[in-house]
Amino acid sequence: MLFRARQFEFVFPRPALVMGVVNVTPDSFSDGGRFLDPGAAAAHALNLVVQGAEILDIGGESTRPGAKPVSEAEELRRVLPVIEQLAGRVSVPVSIDTMKPAVARAALAAGASIVNDVAAHREEGLMWQIVAESQAGYVCLHARRTPQTMQDNPVYTDVISEVGGFFQERLGRLTANGVSADRVVLDVGIGFGKTLEHNLQLLANLRSFTTMARPLLIGVSRKSFIGKQLGAELNARLPASLACACGAVESGAQIIRAHDVSETVQAVRMTEALLARKRM
Repeated sequence: MLFRARQFEFVFPRPALVMGVVNVTPDSFSDGGRFLDPGAAAAHALNLVVQGAEILDIGGESTRPGAKPVSEAEELRRVLPVIEQLAGRVSVPVSIDTMKPAVARAALAAGASIVNDVAAHREEGLMWQIVAESQAGYVCLHARRTPQTMQDNPVYTDVISEVGGFFQERLGRLTANGVSADRVVLDVGIGFGKTLEHNLQLLANLRSFTTMARPLLIGVSRKSFIGKQLGAELNARLPASLACACGAVESGAQIIRAHDVSETVQAVRMTEALLARKRM
């Protein structure tokens, strides 16, 4: 299985990729405000690469439940200086975490290679056309509604089959808009319009999504469902985040999005070592 993002190519099976999170925001649920300065954000990103990140995910608008939207101009002001500082300095792809086509276009022009799209449920095709024109990679994330409303009583008849159906339909829409399947990564959207039970069901049944022959990206790092399940405060969720990441890799996930990169790399590599021995 091949994943292409501009000049980058990843051929699976291979060790799982860890995507390091760089939030250039004042209000992200985990590290909002720590890296608002472009220099600090770029330095943090470079440190994540040293720790083992093989993708950097740069975001300028919080997508936590209830987060307030920001203007296009403000989002560009936050992310473009960071991407410009990283372009040419890192040998890993930079991802832009955005819902706005104009931000994606500008970020790709500045050196990004992947669009991480929380609004993949959109109906208009401009974002996909931008991805196709630039030959970027694309993360298709399942979510319902907007960050402001997505946690307002989310209801599914069968969350596994409904998310799977969404992916099948989106792959067709992406192809129709010029985005080839080998540029697409699937993300079940843990915490995006799901209850605790929905999140646990998705994590327990990830293998059902591997039949689509596309890489699976899982983002569980420090998320609130861990607190709901275990009563753990934000700064105490690393062990559970690692447990979910390891379980995801065992179930066939190829990309883990994480704040704590060095710890996640260690946990994932040990999981892979044990899985390799099981097959011997």
